[in-house]
Amino acid sequence: MNGQGGPFGSAAGAPGESSKWIVAVTVMLPTLIEIIDTSVANVALDHIRGSLSSGIDESAWVLTSYLVSNAIIIPMTGWLARTFGRKRYLTFSVLLFTFASLLCGSSTSLGMLVFFRVLQGIGGGALQPMSQAILLETFPPREHGMAMAIFGVGAMFGPIAGPLMGGYITDALSWRWIFYVNIPIGLLAVFMVSLFIHDPPYLRQRSGEKVDTWGIALLTVWVGALQIVVDKGQREDWFQSDFILVLSAVAALALLLFVIVELFVAEHPVVDLRAFRNLSFASGNVVMFVAFFNLLGSIVLLPLYAQLLLGYTATLAGLVLSPGGVATLVTMPIVGKVISRHNPKYVLLLGVLLCSFSTWTMSNFSLTADFGSLLGPRIYLGFGMGLLFIPLTTLTLSSVPRPQMGNATSIYNLLRNLGGSIGVAFSATMFARRAQVHQSRIVEHLTTFDEELRAAVAKGQALLPSRGIHEALAENTALRRIYAQVVRQATMLGFNDAFYVLSVMMACVLPLLLLLRRPAHQTAPGAGH
Repeated sequence: MNGQGGPFGSAAGAPGESSKWIVAVTVMLPTLIEIIDTSVANVALDHIRGSLSSGIDESAWVLTSYLVSNAIIIPMTGWLARTFGRKRYLTFSVLLFTFASLLCGSSTSLGMLVFFRVLQGIGGGALQPMSQAILLETFPPREHGMAMAIFGVGAMFGPIAGPLMGGYITDALSWRWIFYVNIPIGLLAVFMVSLFIHDPPYLRQRSGEKVDTWGIALLTVWVGALQIVVDKGQREDWFQSDFILVLSAVAALALLLFVIVELFVAEHPVVDLRAFRNLSFASGNVVMFVAFFNLLGSIVLLPLYAQLLLGYTATLAGLVLSPGGVATLVTMPIVGKVISRHNPKYVLLLGVLLCSFSTWTMSNFSLTADFGSLLGPRIYLGFGMGLLFIPLTTLTLSSVPRPQMGNATSIYNLLRNLGGSIGVAFSATMFARRAQVHQSRIVEHLTTFDEELRAAVAKGQALLPSRGIHEALAENTALRRIYAQVVRQATMLGFNDAFYVLSVMMACVLPLLLLLRRPAHQTAPGAGH
């Protein structure tokens, strides 16, 4: 850590081999617990509801409040780091997240817990974009693939470990400990940040900026409203609900005004949208949005299909998902090394094709699928995301100048998170609506004039009395069983349609790969050295 800016100095003052790994551990430690906290409370929700005497809908705000505050802070991170200094803001964020975790675990009412979850989200929201920016600035350009592999392992490990940790801790101790375990890790992270993280020269030399008040206010409104719409939409039947309709209109209007203010009014915008003038950056953000739309949408539908139609338990459904996560974690470090020597576009192309192929395979599931039939496509998707995440992040962010890196990673992480949230909501809605459509179409043909239906009912009437059903009830019982099969078939077709749409959407981003620029260190003369 010399006087040339510590790990964030210029190329001449680049960090040593050991110090860059210390920095990586320092920033990934709090980031990992923050990512885990986005899903750790899901499995403990029923225990929280019982302990604090709240209803099911009320307890869901324990999840929503964190996601909303988290989403609002992410795009502001670059501006906040510029304004207060990255090291100071990172320290504050980790401290706030840690202290809020203590308060969450100590809550005695649902209102207290929701409020403290908002504070926790405010503290945690900045950790992902800041850690990504720090890693990209700490590692030299030729090692950006490895830097993003480190970040990607953390980003992918969190959603896998969160539910498992949450379930185990809740059963073994209590739901309060899913928050208390953050405290020692958070304190260690604060200590390491104070020792190993330093502001780069371009941040130290900044003078005071006028606060973009309108930008902050509009950003808060549109991101907050959109996150609530996405989270509550399916439960409220989307635009049949006045609540969702009003919030959607508010989100759309606030977004429009936000874009106008940030591009044409604000002297120092809280989110610099001019970053989208970089075609590689803009294209990469779209691809990442669709990739997480596909990933989260499919891993929500897959266990639902296994439980509703194949009779799997929650544990068995979880076992279907887990190997795919392991495949991603195994693939990422290998990909990080490969793209440091070869064109990342080729690896990215393979990743997109594999993700699209995996969801297309899921669209061919049937009511007779066995465990292996479910496991294969999920593992393909895991390998696909491992091949996609690192080269895409490298291609998207490597062309961004260092002074704009904080702003760029903030936008990138916001669109990644929104892609996942909207993908979950879209997939659940698509499945439910298409199942209804198929059920209506099948039922149209089941009339009293349908000879096959009449024959099936007659067969049921003849067989059911021998199975203990009274003759007077045999006809109605046969009809009910036929209808149950209709519902099963329609539900299966609904899943097929939803997976198929996800597959097509993933394939549609292929032309955007042509717009991504190869990192300068690979295209410059002597890059093969």
